[in-house]
Amino acid sequence: MNNSHWKFRVAIGIFCAITSSLGVAQGNSYPNRPIKIVIPFPPGNTTDIMTRMIAPKLQEAMGQAIVVENRAGASGTIGMDFVAKSKPDGYTIVASQGGNMVVLPHTSKTIPYNPIKDFAPISLSTANYLVVISNKDVPFKTVGEMIAWAKANPGKLTVGSNGEGGFPHLTFEHLAKAGDFTFTHVPYKGSAAVITDMAGGQVMLGIDGVSGPTPHIRSGLIKLLAVTNKVRVKDWPNTPAVAETLTGWDSNGWFGYSAPAGTPKEIVQRLNTEINKAMRSPEIVEQMAQYGLTVVTESPEYFAQELLKDYNKYGKLVKDIGYQAH
Repeated sequence: MNNSHWKFRVAIGIFCAITSSLGVAQGNSYPNRPIKIVIPFPPGNTTDIMTRMIAPKLQEAMGQAIVVENRAGASGTIGMDFVAKSKPDGYTIVASQGGNMVVLPHTSKTIPYNPIKDFAPISLSTANYLVVISNKDVPFKTVGEMIAWAKANPGKLTVGSNGEGGFPHLTFEHLAKAGDFTFTHVPYKGSAAVITDMAGGQVMLGIDGVSGPTPHIRSGLIKLLAVTNKVRVKDWPNTPAVAETLTGWDSNGWFGYSAPAGTPKEIVQRLNTEINKAMRSPEIVEQMAQYGLTVVTESPEYFAQELLKDYNKYGKLVKDIGYQAH
C-alpha cells in the first residue's frame, strides 16, 4: 500500500468517526431550545385540537417549550411546504393528515412538496373513520339501497364534499368505483357548508369526518347511513360499516407528525417516543375518542410504510377514475 493511499484511508476513517460522534452528540443534547409544531390548518381543526392537547405533556417530557403555530391556507399546503423547507434539526415539525400527504399530491398540480421525499415520518398518531351521511328525506336508508337507487337514476345522486379532489371526495369516488355507480359531485369550501345544504335538501349525500356531523346526526337534522371503518364502531353500534355491503371496502383517515427530510434518526426516534407516550395517556385516549379518533402510536418505520401504501393507493384511484389534476 503506498503512503498516499494509506493517508487517504486514515482520513476517511477519521471523518466517519467525527460525523458519527456529532450525530450522537446532537441526538443526546436535543432539544436545547423550543420546538415548533406547525398546524397547516386554522385554529379549531381536529389536528389543531389534538396537538394542543398533547403539547403540555410533550413540553414536560422534552424539557423545552412546545410552540403550536397555525400556518393555514391552500388546503394545508402552505404549512406543509414551510416545514418541508425548514432546517432538518427537529425544531420544526408538522402535524398533518392523510389528505395533505396522500391525496392532494395526486389531485393538484400546484403542490410544492413531495410527501414521500420531503418529510421524515415521526409518528402515525391516530386513525379515524369517516361517516356516510345524508339528507333525512332521501329515498334510501342503507348504502345498499343507495347504490341501487344510484344505478336506477344515473347521475342524479348528488354528493357534497369539502372541496374538489379532497379526501372526502376521493373516498366517495372510491366507494362509487367499488359499487359501480355514478354520482354528481358538488364541491363546497368546507364541511359546515355541506351539512347546511344537506339539511336543507340541496345535496343528498356526503362523506366527512365524524366529529363535525355528530351533533347534527344526534339532533336528527341529517341521517347516518354507514361508517367507513372495516367493522362497526362502538360509538354507533347500530350503524353498519360500508364493508357489510361492499366486502373488503374501507377508507379511514389518519393524523400524524413529520419532520423535514434529513432530520437525524436519533431525533426522529426521540420525538416518536415522547409523542407516543403523550398520546397513550388515558385522558388523551379518552379525549381523542370524543372526536372519533383512535390512538395508534406506531414507529417511524411503520408510518413511512403506511404513508407510501396510501400514497400509491390514491394515486392508482385517481388514475383509474380518470380524475384530472388541477
